[in-house]
Amino acid sequence: MTNIFPEVSSGPSIDPVVDEMRDTFFCALVSDALDELGHMSQAMEPRIRPLDDTLVLVGRARTMLYMDVYARPGPDENHYALEIALVDDLKPGDVVVAACGKSGRIAPWGGLLSTAATIRGATGAVMDGYVRDIRHVRELKLPVYSGGIAPLDSNGRGKVVETDVPVECAGVLVHSGDIIFGDADGCIVIPKALEMDVLEAGRKKLMAEKNTLNALKAGKKLIDVYNEFGVL
Repeated sequence: MTNIFPEVSSGPSIDPVVDEMRDTFFCALVSDALDELGHMSQAMEPRIRPLDDTLVLVGRARTMLYMDVYARPGPDENHYALEIALVDDLKPGDVVVAACGKSGRIAPWGGLLSTAATIRGATGAVMDGYVRDIRHVRELKLPVYSGGIAPLDSNGRGKVVETDVPVECAGVLVHSGDIIFGDADGCIVIPKALEMDVLEAGRKKLMAEKNTLNALKAGKKLIDVYNEFGVL
């Protein structure tokens, strides 16, 4: 069977910050690093969960803002025009972030969008609405985070009104270009202006956690290890 998905490049990285975070960090570590920098509200609401918690989601946000609608469009109107345009414009390493509002009326993401995004090298999607076609999405191994599972098409319920604008998704402000990091613990937003500080703080935290873990495995008491490394 022909492989229709992009091959992983062995050339120079186009985004070394994202690559290092993907290779070495985990969600709780990123959250701790942001806490230390004074940004303690960057984790999306706990209801935002992955379809497959064995996958790690790391990439740069591309935002979509939905509004509620209450009628299906006429025959000459393309209800999906803006979301199609954004998906067709995805670049390798992008993560779609769909802000669906608080009404819980739509499942804006499913198998076809996941296929199109995967073909273009996107690394995942996050929404505070629902996701559908989940068997198809899981087969693609594309990390997708959502507020739940439902069969509800957006057509006649919600419509993208802007793309690549600041949005609030699951309680966190997201700008296109911010780093989205997700694993089994949840999903967190790293503002672009903070990414180098988070990278440095994360490196230090990771080293301290490794030293702490090794000391605990060697039989040292927790209080002594904490006093030495300051990590818990």
